[in-house]
Amino acid sequence: MPPVYVKPYVKRGKNDAADAEAICEAVTRPTMRFVPIKSCERQALLMQHKTRDLLVRHRTALINALRGHLAEFGIIAPQGAMGVKTALEALHAARDELPAPAVLALEHIRNQLQELSQKIAELDRIIIAWCRSDAAARRLMTIPGVGSLTAAAIAASVGDAAEFRSARQFAAWLGLTPRQNSSGGKERLGRISKQGDRTIRRLLVVGATAVVRRARLDASSFPWIARLLDRRPARLVSVAIATKPRALRGLFSDGRKCIGRQRPEGIPFGHHRSGGGMKD
Repeated sequence: MPPVYVKPYVKRGKNDAADAEAICEAVTRPTMRFVPIKSCERQALLMQHKTRDLLVRHRTALINALRGHLAEFGIIAPQGAMGVKTALEALHAARDELPAPAVLALEHIRNQLQELSQKIAELDRIIIAWCRSDAAARRLMTIPGVGSLTAAAIAASVGDAAEFRSARQFAAWLGLTPRQNSSGGKERLGRISKQGDRTIRRLLVVGATAVVRRARLDASSFPWIARLLDRRPARLVSVAIATKPRALRGLFSDGRKCIGRQRPEGIPFGHHRSGGGMKD
């Protein structure tokens, strides 16, 4: 059971006896939600995802450090993937003009960047191979905006979509439903709750952003998104697309094709990019 659901049954104080009494009381509630146990294989896959995210954050920090140090000597590099290439080329061209201690420090950063990129690429290959071998992940990747990273994260985290009574409950588990502050029969909805898995939610929003970008180029294939873009900002539309996981649950639970629009022609699998640079 999630500890946050057991906490209300603790009467007062914090000790082992009070916690045990609260657990015994909470486990008897008919509406209590239980956390399913993951297999060792799925837990290992999630560990690879977390390790990859850690390495990507480290690589981003090194890139920012490289750009910042070069800027101190008047060498300005743009942001993004192309900015890294420009910064490394500028470092190679100006190494004779920079002080020797600065060149040595920047070379250490460059070597760390290359090593991290190789490790991230290795984890990417492992995740892609797992997706190709898992039937649920292959079905999930038929949805526009869902690539190998997203499919592997969902397949490893959920396990069985039949654990959710409806697609709405699945969306609530992901933290993509509006936070309610309703009272007196008046419904008040706020921003999304963000109480679910942060990694899956981020990947879904990134994938939805790729679909929004595609809808701007080909509005006829995405009429609902095109109409929504006429009335709302693009970021809000991305979150709105991510909050509709009905197709995810339908593909995941019984293996049938999802009801609704399939991946249009011209959109390859894994056609958007995540923050780590891997196609997803």
